[in-house]
Amino acid sequence: MNENLPPCPACSGAYTYEMGALLVCPECGHEWSPASGAPAGESSDEGGVIKDAVGNVLADGDTVTVVKSLKVKGHPTGIKAGTKVRNIRLVDAVDGHDIDCKVDGFGAMKLKSSVVKKV
Repeated sequence: MNENLPPCPACSGAYTYEMGALLVCPECGHEWSPASGAPAGESSDEGGVIKDAVGNVLADGDTVTVVKSLKVKGHPTGIKAGTKVRNIRLVDAVDGHDIDCKVDGFGAMKLKSSVVKKV
């Protein structure tokens, strides 16, 4: 346990750790920005601004790159890191999935903004 990191805002777990620019709770899987306490990809502003993994503001029609490999149910292989996704559409978050898109070879799916980077 790192004494300098705050506890998880979702479950109050004390074992938070840093992963890039985010803090992560291993107990519940919650990811958030250390400055705001807001979940990853969400802003504490009322405007509903959605940001990518490095803090860039996303908009409908943007092209993004997946920053880490993702498992996909029903497919023997997952989405590899570096895969480009074009023409994203931002939607209201459902279980943290706030991007609606089509990934080549996989079809339509929802992604979390915390696993993509704006190109």
